[in-house]
Amino acid sequence: MHFFQSCPICGRSLRIRVTLLGKKVFCRHCGGGFPARHGAAGVGATSHGASRSKPAAEPSLEERVDLLLARASLVLARSGVEGTAGCDGAFGSD
Repeated sequence: MHFFQSCPICGRSLRIRVTLLGKKVFCRHCGGGFPARHGAAGVGATSHGASRSKPAAEPSLEERVDLLLARASLVLARSGVEGTAGCDGAFGSD
């Protein structure tokens, strides 16, 4: 089974396996990493028998910081800015 979730970095709709719920996933389009959440706005299950889950809680401060850093890295990579100390553009998995 799959569900759809928008990438918080680039906004594209992604089809994600339910086995990845709660885990960090990466967008194939922009490379941004974020937690897979079925209860997020704009998300719907592809199966007809799926039960509705509770709305997702607000992301933690750490998750918000990770998303903002990923977005900043993407913007820097697209702009061609070089020599940014401590910003190698790599995304780690927790």
